[in-house]
Amino acid sequence: MVSSDVKQVIEDNEVRFVLAQFVDIHGVAKTKSVPADCVDNIVEDGAGFAGFAVWGMGIEPHGPDFMARGDTRTLTPIPWQPGYARMACTGYVNDEPHPYDSRYVLQRQMARLTERGWTFNTGVEPEFSLFVRDCNGQLQLVDESDDLEKPCYDYKGLSRARHFLEDLVSSLQQIGYGVYQIDHEDANGQFEINYTYSEALTSADRFVLLRMAAGEIANNHGMICSFMPKPASNRTGNGMHFHMSITDEQGRNVFGDDSDPQGMGLSQTAYQFLGGLLEHAPALCAFACPTVNSYKRLVVGGSNSGSTWAPVYITYGDNNRSAMVRVPYGRLEFRLPDAGCNPYLVTAALIAAGLDGVDRQLDPGPAQNINLYDLSEAERRDTGIGLLPQNINEAVDALEADGLFRDALGKEIVDEFVRIKRDEWIEYSRHVSDWEVQNYAEFF
Repeated sequence: MVSSDVKQVIEDNEVRFVLAQFVDIHGVAKTKSVPADCVDNIVEDGAGFAGFAVWGMGIEPHGPDFMARGDTRTLTPIPWQPGYARMACTGYVNDEPHPYDSRYVLQRQMARLTERGWTFNTGVEPEFSLFVRDCNGQLQLVDESDDLEKPCYDYKGLSRARHFLEDLVSSLQQIGYGVYQIDHEDANGQFEINYTYSEALTSADRFVLLRMAAGEIANNHGMICSFMPKPASNRTGNGMHFHMSITDEQGRNVFGDDSDPQGMGLSQTAYQFLGGLLEHAPALCAFACPTVNSYKRLVVGGSNSGSTWAPVYITYGDNNRSAMVRVPYGRLEFRLPDAGCNPYLVTAALIAAGLDGVDRQLDPGPAQNINLYDLSEAERRDTGIGLLPQNINEAVDALEADGLFRDALGKEIVDEFVRIKRDEWIEYSRHVSDWEVQNYAEFF
């Protein structure tokens, strides 16, 4: 039986249907609509799904059902869909947690931290782009006047998208997101909403719900809200920076130390955790930047505004936004992920890599407090700074070569991820693009 608190939420918010929601291996939300008076079934047995119909669940057509069991702590009314609530679920098969379910994979990594008396906290910064489709079905900017060469923080661009942004922020505030700022980002039609950090599982659950909210509210406004990593070749992509810290059982910041000789407020534990992120960065890239399109974002320069703001080099720096990891005093900001990632997989991989650094006492080396985008290839090699993978195939190569993630996250989900991404790369490689036709049709 569900708790009285759950029933109270349902009654107070006049909930008629509960969406039993999980994600596929890509982090895309999947749901079943369950009448509120049957909510016990979600919690006790789970909502049943044909696993073969969902990406990356490792279930054949003749296999058992994938049962999504609800986490009652996540029951959340949906302001943009009155009468509905969302409950995040963890996957079970044959009454056992399913190793292909990314939420379960994250829960396992969180348990490793709990054993040490630690809690992993993340604050994410999702970026997105607003479009409409023209009469030919092509994507166009919502606001044609949003055409400045350097549009970041532009008042007019922000103001003219305000009706959508106000509806989205209002909905998020109603369900407990501490939204503290909204801005127009560095690309035309691109925006970012910042809200307060939380324990990492809650943070991942919230990001999935935010993407659900943004997509549906945009649709209500006749728009498309896109979390595509790189919608335009000459503009910045949609990143999702992860701010990370660890607290102990007394609520103290394990990453914080005011006596840090580098002046960044980091403890030895934080530096070792950082060392793990740098050590495993090429493999981490596969989870953080999981699509063919992701690697159009990870380039030096290439933006009309003068910078992509995306990392290319495997290093860190004090408030250095050209580095893979920025240190905003006493915590770490991992700048690699894009808005198309699976937040559960990325967070689980960050924990696995960071704890490996702590356990092996890895030294990240000195901070690089220079504009890394200005480095020549020779200077990069001389400095010993590594280069991130340049396409998803290279990233998957690195993931396969790095045994940590298969051991820590589970061979099932890592092998499935590798298989799907290999197929994606092959399909992309065989695609004939408009650029190829324009350049080669009459070239020879």
